[in-house]
Amino acid sequence: MANNKMLSVLTNGFLKENPTLRLLLGMCPSLAVTTMAKNGLGMGAAATFVLVGSNLVISLIRKIVPDKVRIPVFITVIAGFTTIVQMLLAAFLPEINKQLGIYIPLIVVNCIILARAEMFAQKNGPILSILDGIGMGAGFTCAIFIIGSIREILGAGTWMGMPVTVNLFDPTTLFILPPGGFMVMGFLIALVNKLTKGKKKQPTDSGCAAGCPGCSKSMHGGEAA
Repeated sequence: MANNKMLSVLTNGFLKENPTLRLLLGMCPSLAVTTMAKNGLGMGAAATFVLVGSNLVISLIRKIVPDKVRIPVFITVIAGFTTIVQMLLAAFLPEINKQLGIYIPLIVVNCIILARAEMFAQKNGPILSILDGIGMGAGFTCAIFIIGSIREILGAGTWMGMPVTVNLFDPTTLFILPPGGFMVMGFLIALVNKLTKGKKKQPTDSGCAAGCPGCSKSMHGGEAA
């Protein structure tokens, strides 16, 4: 049972609760930095690092942080990990850091990270919180990498900087502009909704015991006593 719960937490962020394509969180970086596939990978990796780190710390301190100041504490923790990832990018991946620009510091106020801190990390232990951070971060990374790949291929004729559409078709600049970002994201959201659409469950539990006379009468159009 425990293993099933851990697996569920880890995989929720990929499709069922994908933060970008299902929960519609973090729309600003999802649209702004996805003109190239490598930008999506860079932003996703940075956000995942902050997600995992902040989830872990918030889970560890959740019982000693007063409820009245939990949001400022969460933001402080997130800001600390954002500063770390920004310094690492500046030191080891300066080109990616330059491409992502202001959107790295803005991870501090990214809705995905604060939402997971508030809705999950403060209510669960360290292991589950780490798995949640990995799952949500991986789902976010996959989503913006796919968006960036489609936009780069259709809009620039390249993928990860390599030409791929030579002699096939002429790139359409629209796709690397904001309208193209909205179009690609809209189609992907529709596709994910189609894939995750389930049948509506019929209400079966009325709070009564099975075979309750009152329920039986109601089901046949009668009036419960």
